[in-house]
Amino acid sequence: MVMKTVTSLALLLLLFAVLAAGGGTKISRKLESSNHEDGICQLNVKTQGYSCEEHKDATTWLAMSPDESLGFILADNGFDVWLGNVRGTNYSSGHTSLGPSDPEYWDWSWDELVAYDLPAMFDYIHTQTGQKLHYVGHSLGTLMAFGAFSMHEALSQVRSAALLSPIAYLGQMPSPLARAAADIFTAEAIYWLGVKEFAPGGGPVSKLVADICSHIDCSNLENIITGPNCCMNSSTSSLTHQQPTATKNMIHLAQMIRKGTIKMYDYGSDRDNNKHYGQATPPDYNITSIPNDLPLFLSYGGKDLLSDVKDVQTLIGELSDHDPDKLVVQYRGDYAHLDFVYGVNAKQLVYSPLMAFFSSN
Repeated sequence: MVMKTVTSLALLLLLFAVLAAGGGTKISRKLESSNHEDGICQLNVKTQGYSCEEHKDATTWLAMSPDESLGFILADNGFDVWLGNVRGTNYSSGHTSLGPSDPEYWDWSWDELVAYDLPAMFDYIHTQTGQKLHYVGHSLGTLMAFGAFSMHEALSQVRSAALLSPIAYLGQMPSPLARAAADIFTAEAIYWLGVKEFAPGGGPVSKLVADICSHIDCSNLENIITGPNCCMNSSTSSLTHQQPTATKNMIHLAQMIRKGTIKMYDYGSDRDNNKHYGQATPPDYNITSIPNDLPLFLSYGGKDLLSDVKDVQTLIGELSDHDPDKLVVQYRGDYAHLDFVYGVNAKQLVYSPLMAFFSSN
Protein backbone atom coordinates (compact mmCIF):
# COMPACT_ATOMS: atom_id res chain seq x y z
CA MET A 1 0.00 0.00 0.00
CA VAL A 2 1.29 3.45 -0.89
CA MET A 3 0.73 5.93 1.92
CA LYS A 4 -0.66 9.28 0.79
CA THR A 5 -1.23 12.59 2.50
CA VAL A 6 -4.77 12.95 3.79
CA THR A 7 -6.45 15.71 1.77
CA SER A 8 -10.17 15.19 2.34
CA LEU A 9 -12.69 13.63 4.68
CA ALA A 10 -15.20 10.99 3.68
CA LEU A 11 -18.06 9.62 5.78
CA LEU A 12 -19.42 6.31 4.51
CA LEU A 13 -22.86 5.31 5.71
CA LEU A 14 -24.11 1.98 4.46
CA LEU A 15 -27.66 1.26 5.51
CA PHE A 16 -29.08 -1.14 2.96
CA ALA A 17 -29.63 -3.66 5.76
CA VAL A 18 -33.00 -2.25 6.78
CA LEU A 19 -34.51 -2.24 3.32
CA ALA A 20 -32.95 -5.57 2.45
CA ALA A 21 -34.25 -7.23 5.61
CA GLY A 22 -30.78 -7.38 7.10
CA GLY A 23 -27.29 -7.99 5.86
CA GLY A 24 -23.97 -9.40 6.97
CA THR A 25 -20.42 -9.88 5.84
CA LYS A 26 -17.62 -12.25 6.51
CA ILE A 27 -16.13 -9.48 8.65
CA SER A 28 -19.19 -9.36 10.88
CA ARG A 29 -19.13 -13.14 11.15
CA LYS A 30 -15.47 -12.90 12.17
CA LEU A 31 -16.39 -10.36 14.83
CA GLU A 32 -19.23 -12.55 16.06
CA SER A 33 -16.95 -15.54 16.42
CA SER A 34 -14.18 -13.60 18.13
CA ASN A 35 -13.59 -14.31 21.81
CA HIS A 36 -11.91 -10.99 22.50
CA GLU A 37 -12.82 -7.34 22.50
CA ASP A 38 -10.85 -6.32 19.40
CA GLY A 39 -12.84 -4.11 17.07
CA ILE A 40 -12.75 -3.69 13.33
CA CYS A 41 -9.51 -1.69 13.46
CA GLN A 42 -7.55 -4.52 15.05
CA LEU A 43 -9.26 -7.36 13.19
CA ASN A 44 -9.49 -6.02 9.67
CA VAL A 45 -7.94 -2.61 9.05
CA LYS A 46 -4.54 -2.74 10.76
CA THR A 47 -4.00 -6.26 9.42
CA GLN A 48 -4.09 -4.72 5.93
CA GLY A 49 -1.39 -2.19 6.82
CA TYR A 50 -3.67 0.81 7.40
CA SER A 51 -3.70 3.11 10.41
CA CYS A 52 -7.03 3.13 12.23
CA GLU A 53 -8.58 4.76 15.28
CA GLU A 54 -11.57 3.06 16.87
CA HIS A 55 -14.65 5.19 17.53
CA LYS A 56 -17.42 2.74 16.63
CA ASP A 57 -17.37 -0.36 14.47
CA ALA A 58 -18.56 -0.46 10.89
CA THR A 59 -17.73 -3.31 8.58
CA THR A 60 -19.54 -3.54 5.28
CA TRP A 61 -17.50 -0.93 3.43
CA LEU A 62 -14.46 -3.09 4.29
CA ALA A 63 -15.92 -6.49 3.38
CA MET A 64 -13.94 -7.00 0.17
CA SER A 65 -10.20 -6.93 -0.39
CA PRO A 66 -8.40 -3.58 -0.04
CA ASP A 67 -8.45 -3.27 -3.83
CA GLU A 68 -12.24 -3.70 -3.92
CA SER A 69 -13.60 -2.12 -0.71
CA LEU A 70 -14.53 1.54 -0.97
CA GLY A 71 -13.26 2.31 2.53
CA PHE A 72 -9.75 1.13 1.69
CA ILE A 73 -9.84 2.62 -1.81
CA LEU A 74 -10.67 6.06 -0.47
CA ALA A 75 -7.90 5.78 2.15
CA ASP A 76 -5.40 4.85 -0.58
CA ASN A 77 -6.43 7.99 -2.44
CA GLY A 78 -5.76 10.36 0.40
CA PHE A 79 -9.11 10.47 2.20
CA ASP A 80 -9.55 10.37 5.97
CA VAL A 81 -12.31 7.75 6.09
CA TRP A 82 -15.03 7.69 8.76
CA LEU A 83 -17.53 4.84 8.92
CA GLY A 84 -20.98 5.42 10.40
CA ASN A 85 -23.50 3.08 12.01
CA VAL A 86 -27.24 3.56 12.38
CA ARG A 87 -28.87 3.17 15.79
CA GLY A 88 -30.10 -0.25 16.85
CA THR A 89 -27.50 -2.25 14.93
CA ASN A 90 -24.88 -4.41 16.62
CA TYR A 91 -22.28 -1.63 16.55
CA SER A 92 -24.58 1.23 17.56
CA SER A 93 -26.66 -0.17 20.39
CA GLY A 94 -25.63 2.02 23.32
CA HIS A 95 -27.99 4.32 25.21
CA THR A 96 -27.69 6.44 28.34
CA SER A 97 -30.66 4.85 30.11
CA LEU A 98 -32.39 2.27 27.86
CA GLY A 99 -31.48 -1.12 26.46
CA PRO A 100 -32.71 -3.23 23.52
CA SER A 101 -35.16 -5.03 25.82
CA ASP A 102 -37.01 -1.75 26.52
CA PRO A 103 -39.84 -0.93 24.07
CA GLU A 104 -38.96 2.78 24.26
CA TYR A 105 -35.50 1.97 22.91
CA TRP A 106 -37.12 1.12 19.55
CA ASP A 107 -39.48 4.10 19.42
CA TRP A 108 -38.04 5.68 16.27
CA SER A 109 -38.10 5.66 12.49
CA TRP A 110 -35.77 7.14 9.93
CA ASP A 111 -37.22 10.55 10.87
CA GLU A 112 -35.02 10.40 13.98
CA LEU A 113 -32.02 9.31 11.90
CA VAL A 114 -32.53 12.46 9.81
CA ALA A 115 -33.20 14.83 12.70
CA TYR A 116 -30.64 13.56 15.22
CA ASP A 117 -28.29 10.78 14.15
CA LEU A 118 -26.90 12.04 10.86
CA PRO A 119 -26.34 15.60 12.15
CA ALA A 120 -24.68 14.11 15.25
CA MET A 121 -22.29 12.10 13.07
CA PHE A 122 -21.43 15.21 11.05
CA ASP A 123 -20.96 17.25 14.24
CA TYR A 124 -18.69 14.61 15.76
CA ILE A 125 -16.45 14.41 12.70
CA HIS A 126 -16.35 18.19 12.34
CA THR A 127 -15.41 18.56 16.01
CA GLN A 128 -12.61 16.02 15.60
CA THR A 129 -11.24 17.42 12.35
CA GLY A 130 -12.48 20.96 11.78
CA GLN A 131 -13.16 20.08 8.14
CA LYS A 132 -16.15 19.68 5.86
CA LEU A 133 -16.71 16.16 4.58
CA HIS A 134 -17.68 14.24 1.48
CA TYR A 135 -20.59 11.93 2.28
CA VAL A 136 -21.18 8.48 0.80
CA GLY A 137 -24.50 6.76 1.41
CA HIS A 138 -26.03 3.57 0.10
CA SER A 139 -29.77 2.81 0.14
CA LEU A 140 -31.24 4.00 3.46
CA GLY A 141 -28.06 6.02 3.93
CA THR A 142 -29.16 8.03 0.91
CA LEU A 143 -32.70 8.48 2.26
CA MET A 144 -31.25 9.92 5.46
CA ALA A 145 -29.19 12.35 3.40
CA PHE A 146 -32.11 13.46 1.22
CA GLY A 147 -34.23 14.02 4.32
CA ALA A 148 -31.51 15.96 6.15
CA PHE A 149 -30.49 18.07 3.16
CA SER A 150 -34.12 18.91 2.35
CA MET A 151 -34.48 20.20 5.91
CA HIS A 152 -31.17 22.09 5.55
CA GLU A 153 -29.59 19.97 8.29
CA ALA A 154 -25.77 19.82 8.46
CA LEU A 155 -25.28 21.54 5.10
CA SER A 156 -22.53 23.76 6.48
CA GLN A 157 -20.46 20.64 7.20
CA VAL A 158 -20.81 18.90 3.82
CA ARG A 159 -18.69 19.45 0.71
CA SER A 160 -20.54 16.96 -1.47
CA ALA A 161 -22.58 13.75 -1.34
CA ALA A 162 -22.33 10.53 -3.35
CA LEU A 163 -25.55 8.54 -3.12
CA LEU A 164 -25.51 4.94 -4.38
CA SER A 165 -28.79 3.10 -5.01
CA PRO A 166 -30.58 6.31 -4.03
CA ILE A 167 -33.81 5.95 -2.05
CA ALA A 168 -36.28 8.82 -1.87
CA TYR A 169 -39.39 7.40 -3.51
CA LEU A 170 -40.48 3.77 -3.11
CA GLY A 171 -43.92 3.74 -4.70
CA GLN A 172 -42.84 1.75 -7.75
CA MET A 173 -40.54 -0.68 -5.96
CA PRO A 174 -40.88 -4.07 -7.70
CA SER A 175 -39.23 -6.22 -4.99
CA PRO A 176 -41.93 -8.87 -4.48
CA LEU A 177 -41.10 -9.65 -0.86
CA ALA A 178 -40.82 -6.00 0.24
CA ARG A 179 -44.00 -5.02 -1.61
CA ALA A 180 -45.96 -8.01 -0.31
CA ALA A 181 -44.90 -7.20 3.25
CA ALA A 182 -46.02 -3.58 2.80
CA ASP A 183 -49.33 -4.46 1.13
CA ILE A 184 -50.43 -6.83 3.89
CA PHE A 185 -49.28 -4.44 6.66
CA THR A 186 -46.75 -6.92 8.03
CA ALA A 187 -44.78 -4.40 10.08
CA GLU A 188 -47.96 -2.87 11.51
CA ALA A 189 -49.21 -6.29 12.58
CA ILE A 190 -45.92 -7.04 14.33
CA TYR A 191 -45.93 -3.66 16.04
CA TRP A 192 -49.43 -4.04 17.45
CA LEU A 193 -48.48 -7.50 18.72
CA GLY A 194 -45.98 -5.69 20.91
CA VAL A 195 -42.83 -6.50 18.90
CA LYS A 196 -40.93 -3.21 18.74
CA GLU A 197 -37.61 -4.65 17.55
CA PHE A 198 -37.65 -5.84 13.95
CA ALA A 199 -35.13 -8.70 13.88
CA PRO A 200 -35.65 -10.78 10.70
CA GLY A 201 -33.32 -13.53 11.89
CA GLY A 202 -35.73 -14.96 14.47
CA GLY A 203 -38.95 -14.71 16.44
CA PRO A 204 -42.27 -13.39 15.11
CA VAL A 205 -40.67 -11.52 12.20
CA SER A 206 -39.02 -14.69 10.92
CA LYS A 207 -42.33 -16.54 11.11
CA LEU A 208 -44.12 -13.82 9.16
CA VAL A 209 -41.43 -13.86 6.47
CA ALA A 210 -41.95 -17.62 6.24
CA ASP A 211 -45.68 -17.02 5.77
CA ILE A 212 -45.02 -14.59 2.91
CA CYS A 213 -42.59 -17.04 1.33
CA SER A 214 -45.33 -19.67 1.31
CA HIS A 215 -47.02 -17.53 -1.36
CA ILE A 216 -43.97 -16.47 -3.40
CA ASP A 217 -40.72 -18.19 -4.35
CA CYS A 218 -38.05 -17.19 -1.81
CA SER A 219 -35.49 -19.80 -2.83
CA ASN A 220 -33.00 -17.02 -3.67
CA LEU A 221 -33.88 -14.53 -0.97
CA GLU A 222 -31.07 -12.12 -1.80
CA ASN A 223 -32.23 -11.69 -5.39
CA ILE A 224 -35.90 -11.66 -4.40
CA ILE A 225 -35.26 -8.66 -2.16
CA THR A 226 -32.50 -6.71 -3.90
CA GLY A 227 -32.55 -7.81 -7.55
CA PRO A 228 -30.32 -10.07 -9.68
CA ASN A 229 -26.91 -8.77 -8.66
CA CYS A 230 -24.58 -9.24 -11.60
CA CYS A 231 -21.16 -8.69 -10.27
CA MET A 232 -20.79 -9.22 -6.55
CA ASN A 233 -18.53 -11.63 -4.74
CA SER A 234 -21.14 -13.91 -3.17
CA SER A 235 -18.79 -14.96 -0.36
CA THR A 236 -18.89 -11.47 1.15
CA SER A 237 -22.62 -10.91 1.46
CA SER A 238 -25.30 -12.90 3.19
CA LEU A 239 -28.81 -12.21 4.41
CA THR A 240 -28.46 -14.88 7.07
CA HIS A 241 -26.64 -12.53 9.47
CA GLN A 242 -29.14 -9.76 9.87
CA GLN A 243 -29.06 -6.46 11.70
CA PRO A 244 -32.09 -5.37 13.73
CA THR A 245 -34.00 -2.14 13.32
CA ALA A 246 -37.11 -0.62 14.85
CA THR A 247 -40.44 -2.07 13.74
CA LYS A 248 -41.63 1.54 13.61
CA ASN A 249 -38.93 2.21 11.01
CA MET A 250 -40.22 -0.66 8.88
CA ILE A 251 -43.75 0.77 9.16
CA HIS A 252 -42.46 4.11 7.91
CA LEU A 253 -40.81 2.48 4.90
CA ALA A 254 -43.98 0.47 4.20
CA GLN A 255 -45.98 3.71 4.23
CA MET A 256 -43.63 5.07 1.56
CA ILE A 257 -44.11 1.96 -0.58
CA ARG A 258 -47.89 2.11 -0.36
CA LYS A 259 -48.25 5.88 -0.81
CA GLY A 260 -45.36 6.64 -3.15
CA THR A 261 -44.45 9.74 -1.12
CA ILE A 262 -41.55 10.92 1.00
CA LYS A 263 -43.14 12.17 4.21
CA MET A 264 -42.56 11.95 7.93
CA TYR A 265 -44.01 9.02 9.85
CA ASP A 266 -47.82 8.80 9.68
CA TYR A 267 -49.26 8.14 13.13
CA GLY A 268 -52.51 6.94 11.58
CA SER A 269 -55.02 9.55 12.69
CA ASP A 270 -55.58 13.29 12.44
CA ARG A 271 -55.44 13.53 16.21
CA ASP A 272 -52.10 11.76 16.61
CA ASN A 273 -50.54 13.57 13.66
CA ASN A 274 -51.71 16.88 15.09
CA LYS A 275 -50.15 15.94 18.42
CA HIS A 276 -46.76 15.33 16.79
CA TYR A 277 -46.75 17.79 13.89
CA GLY A 278 -49.43 20.38 14.56
CA GLN A 279 -51.24 19.31 11.41
CA ALA A 280 -53.49 16.44 10.35
CA THR A 281 -51.07 14.90 7.86
CA PRO A 282 -47.32 14.20 8.11
CA PRO A 283 -45.07 16.94 6.71
CA ASP A 284 -43.31 16.33 3.40
CA TYR A 285 -39.60 16.09 2.90
CA ASN A 286 -39.37 18.54 0.00
CA ILE A 287 -36.59 17.34 -2.31
CA THR A 288 -36.79 20.60 -4.25
CA SER A 289 -35.63 22.37 -1.08
CA ILE A 290 -32.17 20.80 -1.35
CA PRO A 291 -29.82 23.67 -2.27
CA ASN A 292 -29.22 23.69 -6.02
CA ASP A 293 -25.49 24.23 -5.55
CA LEU A 294 -24.91 21.20 -3.29
CA PRO A 295 -22.70 18.80 -5.30
CA LEU A 296 -24.54 15.47 -5.71
CA PHE A 297 -23.38 12.23 -7.35
CA LEU A 298 -26.19 9.72 -7.94
CA SER A 299 -25.52 6.20 -9.17
CA TYR A 300 -28.34 3.71 -9.74
CA GLY A 301 -28.81 0.30 -11.35
CA GLY A 302 -31.20 -1.06 -13.94
CA LYS A 303 -31.72 -4.36 -12.07
CA ASP A 304 -32.22 -2.86 -8.60
CA LEU A 305 -35.50 -3.99 -7.01
CA LEU A 306 -35.28 -1.56 -4.06
CA SER A 307 -34.00 1.62 -5.70
CA ASP A 308 -36.21 1.16 -8.76
CA VAL A 309 -35.37 2.97 -12.00
CA LYS A 310 -38.78 4.68 -12.17
CA ASP A 311 -38.54 5.86 -8.58
CA VAL A 312 -35.04 7.21 -9.19
CA GLN A 313 -36.27 9.01 -12.29
CA THR A 314 -38.99 10.61 -10.14
CA LEU A 315 -36.23 11.75 -7.79
CA ILE A 316 -34.13 13.13 -10.66
CA GLY A 317 -37.20 15.01 -11.87
CA GLU A 318 -37.46 16.66 -8.45
CA LEU A 319 -33.85 17.81 -8.92
CA SER A 320 -34.52 19.30 -12.37
CA ASP A 321 -33.58 22.81 -11.18
CA HIS A 322 -30.31 21.64 -9.67
CA ASP A 323 -27.19 23.35 -11.00
CA PRO A 324 -26.14 21.01 -13.87
CA ASP A 325 -22.49 21.51 -12.93
CA LYS A 326 -23.28 20.21 -9.43
CA LEU A 327 -25.27 17.09 -10.33
CA VAL A 328 -23.74 13.91 -11.75
CA VAL A 329 -26.06 11.00 -12.55
CA GLN A 330 -24.64 7.58 -13.40
CA TYR A 331 -26.75 4.66 -14.61
CA ARG A 332 -25.46 1.07 -14.52
CA GLY A 333 -27.93 -1.05 -16.46
CA ASP A 334 -26.53 -4.36 -15.20
CA TYR A 335 -26.27 -3.42 -11.51
CA ALA A 336 -28.70 -4.40 -8.74
CA HIS A 337 -28.77 -3.19 -5.15
CA LEU A 338 -25.78 -5.01 -3.67
CA ASP A 339 -23.45 -4.60 -6.65
CA PHE A 340 -22.71 -1.03 -5.56
CA VAL A 341 -21.07 -2.34 -2.39
CA TYR A 342 -19.95 -5.89 -3.21
CA GLY A 343 -19.38 -5.65 -6.97
CA VAL A 344 -15.95 -6.94 -7.96
CA ASN A 345 -15.85 -4.30 -10.72
CA ALA A 346 -17.34 -1.44 -8.67
CA LYS A 347 -13.92 0.19 -8.27
CA GLN A 348 -13.60 0.77 -11.99
CA LEU A 349 -17.26 1.42 -12.79
CA VAL A 350 -18.51 3.38 -9.77
CA TYR A 351 -15.80 4.29 -7.27
CA SER A 352 -13.35 5.86 -9.74
CA PRO A 353 -16.00 8.26 -11.11
CA LEU A 354 -17.10 8.91 -7.53
CA MET A 355 -13.58 9.93 -6.49
CA ALA A 356 -13.21 12.10 -9.59
CA PHE A 357 -16.41 13.83 -8.53
CA PHE A 358 -15.02 14.39 -5.03
CA SER A 359 -11.79 15.78 -6.46
CA SER A 360 -13.71 18.34 -8.50
CA ASN A 361 -15.68 19.47 -5.45
